Amino acid sequence: MMAETRLLVALSATATTGDGDGDVVDDDMGRFLSLHHPKSAAYFILLYFRDTTCYLLINGGLQELNWFKQSYGSWFLGDHICEDGGLYIATPVDPVFILLPMFDQARMKKGDDPGKFRQLDEILYVHDYPGYHHLSSIADKSMEVVCDCKEIGSTKFFRLNDSKVVAWMYYKVQQLKQTLPKLDKNYAARTQKDILGDAVMILGEYLKDEPWLKLLCNNLGLNMDADEVLLPTTTTTTTTHSSSNNNPIQQQTGNEKRVTRNTRANVKTKAKAKAEETNSHSIKDMFSRKRASRN
Repeated sequence: MMAETRLLVALSATATTGDGDGDVVDDDMGRFLSLHHPKSAAYFILLYFRDTTCYLLINGGLQELNWFKQSYGSWFLGDHICEDGGLYIATPVDPVFILLPMFDQARMKKGDDPGKFRQLDEILYVHDYPGYHHLSSIADKSMEVVCDCKEIGSTKFFRLNDSKVVAWMYYKVQQLKQTLPKLDKNYAARTQKDILGDAVMILGEYLKDEPWLKLLCNNLGLNMDADEVLLPTTTTTTTTHSSSNNNPIQQQTGNEKRVTRNTRANVKTKAKAKAEETNSHSIKDMFSRKRASRN
């Protein structure tokens, strides 16, 4: 199957080739991983809902991929045109957000019992999602900040600690609270409480309501159900490696993520599939004149 061109904007250039477990990988440049979004309940209820997000593991860091596409558009790449006008953007994300649901479930906490210590390999095993085992290289150091750790011989064990998670979330909120006014001068007119609510809302896109977001709001003295924190009702993942033109189109307006479907593209896809072997054409071919055959 012929590889197709996509435009990716990231902190470091990446090359993409397939590997045996379904991930897209280049050992020198980075690795694309299909993982669960930490906000959704898909990790716990796989039979009812599958919410997959694509992440880029590169240079010892994790980046989240988001996909933006207008109804019509293409990219000029050198002397070729890439018909897929979508734009893939990779932005850094703290691995703790991604790993938090897994470590929470792995400890098997019941009531006041703090739960069990588990090995990293056990925690990172997720059926049908082999990409998680690639996170072992960064999970060790990343999760120390929110876990109690024990070492027996050469083996290290982890157990999530609620108090450490709350302290970590509080630190993230304070970072956002200081950063937001620097991004937009309009924040100067907002109260500190409004900015605090915005910071919590941003974190809320990556935290489950129960127990983490509720614990955070209680710690900050915010009412989670009031207008102080306008939480998003849904989280939309928009990354895919499919070449189909009928992919959902994401539009971001403010703090909402909306998905619309390009119905016109659905009609054109079947007709183009038979006539074209690739979505990349030379610009010279597009402007060359067709010579009519004469007898």
